[in-house]
Amino acid sequence: MSDDTIRLVTIGRIIRRRGRFLALVTVVGALVGYGASTLVPPRYTTSASVLLPGAWEERELLTQAEIATSSVVVDRAATTLAWRGVSSSELREQVSAKAANGNIIKISGTADTPERAQQLADQVARQFVTFATRIVGDNTDPEAAARLETLRQAVVQTNRRITELADAADPGRTVESVQTRTELEKLRTALREAIEKLDQADPASGKSSKANMVVMGPAARPAGEAPPTRGQLIAGGALLSFLLAVIGHLTAARMSRRLRGEPEITAALGAALLGTVDVAVERSAHRARGRGSRSWLRRLLGIDSRWDIPAPRASGDEASRQLRFRRVCVRLRDLLPAPRRLLVVVPEGDEIALRAAGQLVAEAHGDPSSGSPGSGHSRLRVVTVSVSQPMLPDSDDVSGALVVLSAGSWTAAELAGVAEACADARHEIVGIVLAGPVVARTARSAGQRRHAASPALAVGDGATGGSV
Repeated sequence: MSDDTIRLVTIGRIIRRRGRFLALVTVVGALVGYGASTLVPPRYTTSASVLLPGAWEERELLTQAEIATSSVVVDRAATTLAWRGVSSSELREQVSAKAANGNIIKISGTADTPERAQQLADQVARQFVTFATRIVGDNTDPEAAARLETLRQAVVQTNRRITELADAADPGRTVESVQTRTELEKLRTALREAIEKLDQADPASGKSSKANMVVMGPAARPAGEAPPTRGQLIAGGALLSFLLAVIGHLTAARMSRRLRGEPEITAALGAALLGTVDVAVERSAHRARGRGSRSWLRRLLGIDSRWDIPAPRASGDEASRQLRFRRVCVRLRDLLPAPRRLLVVVPEGDEIALRAAGQLVAEAHGDPSSGSPGSGHSRLRVVTVSVSQPMLPDSDDVSGALVVLSAGSWTAAELAGVAEACADARHEIVGIVLAGPVVARTARSAGQRRHAASPALAVGDGATGGSV
């Protein structure tokens, strides 16, 4: 699993085998979200729109949005509202503004009730319009306006003087009088165009048009809470807890150091693989067994079974499974030059391997050739060894060990400890047998199941089993 790509089938396996645990974690996350919603008071948000007539550039609109949320505007709104227990600094955090299309500034207010949210947005909008209008009026230069007005008066007087000179001239009797009247009319036209350009260039006129800001009606009273609502917090807590639980399972599987491949297992034990055998189990046989409140709680939560191993595959008939055990016995007989007394070492807690060891002993015991003293078969005895504190008994009549285990259950360090225990007891590891769970295709009778399981039960407690 640590080197595999995470696929949807892996997540589906987590949901199937950890369904009850994931459901409990999701419920706990929803309760946490509900608790958070009780600590966070409900909030309501509404907006008021202010229209800015005239031609505005984008940077000017952004400046106006900043002015709308400035401390001057919000402080004036707080003074007008006079809410008890609410300071202007708190109101400043509850007000926002942004520039929208069409020269519109949207001012939003957030409060703990719909009425207060509406009042806040309306009051800030009014204070913004008042403050912005006053800024435009204050920025007009009085001296420049006076000079422009004086210039207009001088232009009017000049225009009047031109009219008087034109009337005094001889009305078209001589060529010189005609030229004089023509020049005076040209001068009058130039003065008229100059005064028009002067009026268009007057900054006060542009500012006055921009200063006519309009509040586009009162803010609408909010009908619902502003996000995050209680439902959103509950759903978010449930979803976050579910995702964290799934990610935690995937992370644990990625960091798992349990050996699954045959080369890794043989390298950890330092012996050759004699073969793999199949053990017929029920589909729920991968669940851990135990007693006590802790085991009961694990079964209740559905975490008493491994999720990171594939489901037992379908197997053939009983004859095909017995053939695998028989082939292992033949390889063991061919491997040893002379018959020996061997310990069948099974890691403690490996139920599949323990059943495989019992069936291996039963198969060797049921071989017709094992009845003769010169048959060449070794005598087998099953023992279990703790992987946390591996220890094997010293026995002068034992000259080797056969390790039987299931793949994906033990780490390299644990298997190395088993190998060291065999070496300390002077038991050479002659081979390794891997056991895998399978689901039988044909149902067997209860008597046949008890007969097949009896060797494992006979040798599972430790000391002796069948021998040949």
